[in-house]
Amino acid sequence: MNKIGLVIVALCCAATSFAQNSFKAVIKCAHHKEKLSGATVTFPGLNKAAIADSTGTVVFYNIPSGTHKVKITYVGRPETEKEFTFPLPTADAIDIFLEEEEHEEEEEVVIQSTRSSRTIQDIPTRVEFIAGEELDEKANMKPGDIRMVLTESTGIQTQQTSATSANASIRIQGLDGRYTQILKDGFPLYAGFSSGLGLLQTPPLDLKQFEVIKGSASTLYGGGAIAGLVNLISKTPKEEQELKFHFDVTGAGGLNTSGFYGKKFGKAGLTVFASRNSNKAYDPADIGLSAIPKFERYTVNPKLFVYFTPKTTMTIGANITTEKRTGGDMQFIKGNNPAGFYEVNNTDRYSTQFSIEHHFGKCSHITFKNSFNHFKRGIASPGYDFAGTQNGTFTEFTYASHGDKSEWITGLNLLTDDFTETRFTVTPLRNYQQLTVGTFVQNTLKVNEKFHLETGVRGDYVKDYGFAFLPRLSALFKFTPKLSSRIGGGLGYKTPTIFTEESERLQYRNVLPVDDNVNKLERSYGVNADINYKTKFADGDVSFSVNHLFFYTRINDPLLLQPDAGNYRFNTVAGHIDSRGMETNMKIGYSDFKLFLGYTLTQAELHEGNTKTESFLTPKHRINSVLMYEVHEKWKVGLEGYYFSKQKLSDGTTGKPYWITGFMVEKLWEKFSVYINFENFLDARQTRYGSIYTGSINNPVFKDIYAPLDGFVINGGLKLSL
Repeated sequence: MNKIGLVIVALCCAATSFAQNSFKAVIKCAHHKEKLSGATVTFPGLNKAAIADSTGTVVFYNIPSGTHKVKITYVGRPETEKEFTFPLPTADAIDIFLEEEEHEEEEEVVIQSTRSSRTIQDIPTRVEFIAGEELDEKANMKPGDIRMVLTESTGIQTQQTSATSANASIRIQGLDGRYTQILKDGFPLYAGFSSGLGLLQTPPLDLKQFEVIKGSASTLYGGGAIAGLVNLISKTPKEEQELKFHFDVTGAGGLNTSGFYGKKFGKAGLTVFASRNSNKAYDPADIGLSAIPKFERYTVNPKLFVYFTPKTTMTIGANITTEKRTGGDMQFIKGNNPAGFYEVNNTDRYSTQFSIEHHFGKCSHITFKNSFNHFKRGIASPGYDFAGTQNGTFTEFTYASHGDKSEWITGLNLLTDDFTETRFTVTPLRNYQQLTVGTFVQNTLKVNEKFHLETGVRGDYVKDYGFAFLPRLSALFKFTPKLSSRIGGGLGYKTPTIFTEESERLQYRNVLPVDDNVNKLERSYGVNADINYKTKFADGDVSFSVNHLFFYTRINDPLLLQPDAGNYRFNTVAGHIDSRGMETNMKIGYSDFKLFLGYTLTQAELHEGNTKTESFLTPKHRINSVLMYEVHEKWKVGLEGYYFSKQKLSDGTTGKPYWITGFMVEKLWEKFSVYINFENFLDARQTRYGSIYTGSINNPVFKDIYAPLDGFVINGGLKLSL
């Protein structure tokens, strides 16, 4: 009997032993296919867990037969659950692929400015992207123009060029505004005579995203992108109707109303944007001069999309803007002092955009683009008038071939720029005609999962100034899913014109014309390198990312405006301008809170022989900080602070450091939201630090503007989405 019992026990042990199974798996990234060392794999029902080794492999033994759930977690990726039935059909290792975080906005983004079809995480060129909720939040602060979107980014400064009319230009990494190229949907619309008002005349409601490339981008779009470029991307029609209205009033006498409509109808689509923006003259310092001018502006931007076939699309658009702007003596503006100082800017802009794109199969397409831009502006102040018309055209043909490993883009373009001045003074006319013919080729190569390379070259022939050869190279290194780096550099150039920040401040009074026999192309080279790290900790509750950028740009033989016997003349200086520094951006997220921190160090100097001069109006240190609390589709609350260090001024003095702070609250419902914004609530104003002019109020000579003049302004509004 004992022998029979022993046999039964042995058979049971054998059966139990036979029912134990092994499990071997390799954890990989679903997108990049790389092995994820450190992933945690758990059998919750069996209380078993293991961490993947350096090859992404985990092994379990003694798994009972039956169906078991397996849970896989990895920092920065959503938790994944799978079921396996044991015994498995094979003893080979099983590949388990983890998706990347779906909510990471950058994974969805296709950048247009690089001309590539790659998503942002696979582009070697460093591109900063502003869209979605961030763009919407900035629109609450200044719904009439795009200054707020740009000025709150690290390394970018909007430089005011008029004390009474608020004209401004964009500076990137400490370089003059003329070295930044502003595009809309890839078309150059805001250069030359219009550059001082381009920021002020571009409302954000019809824009889908901003794309910013810092450093030389002339290989991509030709001259003018020495410091970088800003590309404003318009919204396109969707199957579902989009109808939005934005109404905003300010405590400074501003009123902004705008509307956007978009809808796709079968083989056609339509978007229409219209706005009216106005402001009363505003003088918070009570010095008798306007910090915000009196203005009234109307804008209409219709765009038609025709989808001939799934492979062929045509777009026809127009931009119409008209504005009357008067700043200066408050009593003059009110009609009480005919002898007072004034500065009038009346402008009209009419532009068209046309493009047609045809795809050949899945891998290649051709695109033809054309735009015409007519800009008329008149400037008037006591005893002085300046007016002119600038007509420009842009024509481009490109061919692109897109492959999984390699992508080629090549093209030809023609750019014309014609400025005609109305004669009012004895100063020689500043008329000019420019013609630029260019060709370019660009390749983006995926060498392997961890190394992507982008190379390009452009050749431009500029009438009267000769040939410019512009090579460019960018590389992307993906060391791990958390750590990556981009390194890039290229050459650039700028064709000389009279339209610079210095001449804009003078309203072009006594500014002599550029002489193409003496002046020449400003040529540059620039390099930048960054490192990017992102992770999650505290069981995935806290997200953290940091990007650190080093940059250097050098401009040889710069064009400078210098006094010349009662006039001002543009001279090509034997020397160079260089700008160097670094930017750091950090983002921390926890629950409904997001904290953004940024720091910029900029050192820009003019070198003439052994003489070195610090560039004017360039803060060496700048800090950006934004804290956001957001309950999805219910509340948005934001607190922000921006620090600007001392700036060297052109009269030899130094401006004071200051903080600009803001606080915004928005309550959201399904179809509408209301908000209130307290902008610059600490009331940082240059008029608090001293006088902004010398002489009398009827004949003022203005100092450099380095700080805000409008001070603390409250604004609030209503947004409808129907």
